[in-house]
Amino acid sequence: MMDKYTKLQLVGIYAAVTVFLIFILLPFFEMFMASLRPLEHLFRSPYQFWSDDFSFQAYSDMWETVPLLGRYIFNSVFIATAVTLLTMIFVVPAAYAYARLDFPFKNGSLAIFLGVNMFTGAVLLIPLYRVLRSIGLLNTYWAMIIPGVAFLIPTGIWLLRSYLEKIPRELEEAAFVDGASRLYTLRRVVLPLATPGLIVVGTAVFIGAYAQQFLFAITFNQQRELQPLPAGLFEFIGYQDVTWNQMMAAALTGILPVMVIFLFLQKYLVAGLTAGAVKE
Repeated sequence: MMDKYTKLQLVGIYAAVTVFLIFILLPFFEMFMASLRPLEHLFRSPYQFWSDDFSFQAYSDMWETVPLLGRYIFNSVFIATAVTLLTMIFVVPAAYAYARLDFPFKNGSLAIFLGVNMFTGAVLLIPLYRVLRSIGLLNTYWAMIIPGVAFLIPTGIWLLRSYLEKIPRELEEAAFVDGASRLYTLRRVVLPLATPGLIVVGTAVFIGAYAQQFLFAITFNQQRELQPLPAGLFEFIGYQDVTWNQMMAAALTGILPVMVIFLFLQKYLVAGLTAGAVKE
C-alpha cells in the first residue's frame, strides 16, 4: 500500500506520525521521570531533564504511604471489567437489531440515546445519587458499575452497529434457508465473524469505564475498601505537601494491568480497526 506514495510523501507521513506519538507519549514519559526523582528535586529551577539522583525509591515507598494501593488497583480493574461485560451483554443484541431489523423510529431512537449520552455525568449526579440511595446501592461496587453501564451502552451500540452492517446479509439468509432461527444465526454466524469488532468495542467501553470511575466513586461511595485507583490517588495529597513522585509511580503502576491487556489484544484490535477498510 505504501508503494503508491513518493519518498517525500512517506517522509511527511512518518514525520507527522512521529510528532503525534511524541505529543501522546511525552506526558507518560514525564510521569515516569517524575516518579524517579526525589520529591525535593521535582521543582528545580531551571528544569533539569536528566539528573544523577534518579531512584526507584518512590515505587517502594508508595505502598507504605497508601497501604490500600493494591486494593485500589484491583477495584479499578474489577469495576472496568464488570462494566465492560455487562455493557456488551446489552450492546450485542441491541446493535444487531439496529443493524438488521426494521422497526418504527429506528434512527430517531438511536439519535436520542446518543444525544442523552452527550450530557456530562456531573449533570446527572444528583438524580443518580437519589436513585441509588432509594434502592440501597450506595457504598457498593454496583453504585459505580450501574451508572458506567448506562452511560456506555449508547456508544457501544453505535460502534458495533457500524461493524455489523459490514457483514454480508447473504450469510444470514443462507442460515435462515437452512431453518436456523435469528438467535441461532446471531450466535453461530454473526458473532464469530464480528469477533474483531467486538474486541474493539469492548476495548473502547473498557477505556470509558476506567475514565468514569473517579466521578462516580467520590459521589456514590464512601468506603475506602471499594474505591478505585483514580479516587485512591488522592491519599497522596497531604495537609501541607503532595508526594508527587509517589503519586506518579502509583498512577503508572495502575496503568500496567491495562497495558498488559492491550498488548495481549493488540493483533485483534488492529484486525478490528482495519476490517472493511480495504475492498477486495
